[in-house]
Amino acid sequence: MTVLDTRPLYPLERRALLDLLASLDAADWAKPTVCPGWDVQDVTAHILNDYLRRISGSRDGHPGAVFADDETLPAYLARTNEEFVRAARQCSPRTMIDLLAHLGPQLDAVWADTDLRGPAHLNVSWAGPGESPAWLDIARDYTEFWVHQQQIRDAVSRPGADEPTLLHPVLAAFAHALPIALRDQDRQTGTAVLVEITGPAGGRWVCLRDDTAWQLADVNGGDPAATVVMDQDTAWRLATRGITVAEARRRAELSGDAELTTAVTTWLAIVA
Repeated sequence: MTVLDTRPLYPLERRALLDLLASLDAADWAKPTVCPGWDVQDVTAHILNDYLRRISGSRDGHPGAVFADDETLPAYLARTNEEFVRAARQCSPRTMIDLLAHLGPQLDAVWADTDLRGPAHLNVSWAGPGESPAWLDIARDYTEFWVHQQQIRDAVSRPGADEPTLLHPVLAAFAHALPIALRDQDRQTGTAVLVEITGPAGGRWVCLRDDTAWQLADVNGGDPAATVVMDQDTAWRLATRGITVAEARRRAELSGDAELTTAVTTWLAIVA
């Protein structure tokens, strides 16, 4: 598995976020986002929560909140995220900007001290069961920060931070969820599915069937059994459910085995 090192991108993404937040007026902070019940200030608080949680857990070994009885991971995350966001409504936007600027370099230092090929601090559930490598854990957090920034940009009508340097690694990380979308499709060993994402930040990814499962593979020769082509905006929004599966299929070009194209367009790279 090719290592994707997103650590140098954290300061770049954060600088774009802080510049954006500093430019907002009071009305902007209150604008609703795609996250149900959360406005721009709430999404910013959620980003701050992620900073605090990762520094506390990965640097300090702090266990954090605990699961309630019979609570699933999605339920746990929904509950604890909502608890923090509600509490953070007493914080001013300026305070949250200051905290993000202060904590960001501390998070960067955590990742700088992490062996990319070692075990993840937190496994990436949407990339499959079992132990994840640290680089994928770090990339997963990068995608989350980038996506939340885009949700704020959408809410205040300020497009940006989508240049290839910042967006392509998001798509490359999300590609690790493609084999999971195909997991229920049993096919002959060697069957390939091609996902092509168009646009400056796009790329081509192949899912290859081996004896037991689908694997992300290097793009190589041969005709794929199914091909899905979509633009970069559609791709990241589909993977994070910023648009519906049905809308993504309307925007995409699907060819070949219909069962495979139907499966791969259920692509999901978040915990849900």
